[in-house]
Amino acid sequence: MWTFIKKEFFHIFRDYRSMIILFGIPVIQVLLFGFAITNDVNNAKVAVLDHSKDPVTREITQKILSSNYFQLQQYLKSDNEIKPAFRKGNIKEVIVFEPHFAQKLNTEGKAHIQLILDATNPNTASILNNYTNGIINTYTLEKMKKENKLPTELNIHTTMMYNPELKSAFMFVPGIMTVILMLVSAMMTSISITREKELGTMEALLVSPVKPQVIILGKVTPYVALSSVIFVIIVALSRFVFGMPIRGSLLLLFGESLLFLIMALSLGILISTVSKSQQQAMLLSMFVLMMPTILLSGFIFPIENMPLFLQYLSDLMPGKWFIIIIKNIMLKGNGIEYFWKDTIIIIVMTLFFLGVSIKKFNVRLEPSSKKK
Repeated sequence: MWTFIKKEFFHIFRDYRSMIILFGIPVIQVLLFGFAITNDVNNAKVAVLDHSKDPVTREITQKILSSNYFQLQQYLKSDNEIKPAFRKGNIKEVIVFEPHFAQKLNTEGKAHIQLILDATNPNTASILNNYTNGIINTYTLEKMKKENKLPTELNIHTTMMYNPELKSAFMFVPGIMTVILMLVSAMMTSISITREKELGTMEALLVSPVKPQVIILGKVTPYVALSSVIFVIIVALSRFVFGMPIRGSLLLLFGESLLFLIMALSLGILISTVSKSQQQAMLLSMFVLMMPTILLSGFIFPIENMPLFLQYLSDLMPGKWFIIIIKNIMLKGNGIEYFWKDTIIIIVMTLFFLGVSIKKFNVRLEPSSKKK
């Protein structure tokens, strides 16, 4: 028995893949979950529309911005700038002060503040709304206590843009759509090609006159068709079961999703080129794609709340850019002029994955050609 124990230890230590699974993955999981899983909101980008521009509104603005929760993105000049600011995705909240704010507060004892929030992520919107209300109410109490005045009333009116009812489905559906399309497309493609290698039929294809590009296209095309059907089913369920709106172009939505599918399939091809078995391909697809996509794509946890190195790492997650595109089309009704940069990033990723995959197939083909 001791001999078998030593033998098994030697096998484990010699196989670097086993060592990565045993020690690397747990460490990565702990770090990712520890840093990424947080519902706290820090440095949320906000805009201020101050119709009054008096000392009181400036004092309240400074009080809000002095906390770690908010970061001033811009001062707006008119109500017409609010919707374009939200459409660009640069801000999470707009704080609007009514005209003659300080004067009304002194003469009438009350004034109005409007909070407009981007509710495409209802959790973040609710937290920011609570934070802002809390800061303003604290300011009011401190002001009354300091100046020994009669109670003043700051009426705070909240408007939730794009998701007035704060439905959680508006946040989860784009993320679930991304995870399913990414996981199914990449995993099925990687397993399919790895199965050919396990059965030995891939070697026969590689030494045939058929070019690697043709082999890849032949293997990928059926999964493009099947994944497109899955996408249509997901969109139909989200629309008719969960009430998810489609405010933008349906054709643009399908085109962007097709691009993302091709990217996921090309990533699956890349995984298959480095996998020796179907089990290994499945493990790589699960750990390399599923967990990072859920944690680092902004699906559940806001990226801006993560440490800086995780924010940079999230830029490498294709799912992050696709979720941005989906929310722009379905919830905001935006055209491609608002997310063309995200589209270009996915195109570049697709070309990179396809290029590396074809190159690896060529490397496998060259030794066989020389032997022949």
